[in-house]
Amino acid sequence: MTVGTQMQQAIAGIQSAAATMKTFALQTEDKTAKQEFQEIGQNLDSALEVLKGRQQYIEEQEPQYKQQ
Repeated sequence: MTVGTQMQQAIAGIQSAAATMKTFALQTEDKTAKQEFQEIGQNLDSALEVLKGRQQYIEEQEPQYKQQ
């Protein structure tokens, strides 16, 4: 498995986790849980941006890892 594939899988996993947290936040009526799920979703979105930046850097340095 290439670095590019591994990075894409990591990004997809974090996107999925962020979406799940946002769904939990919408579904719960508990204010504390809602806030916690929203915060986790936001943290995952931040991590996602970092990984996407890293992926872009990898693709610039090693074009063979560029995902189609």
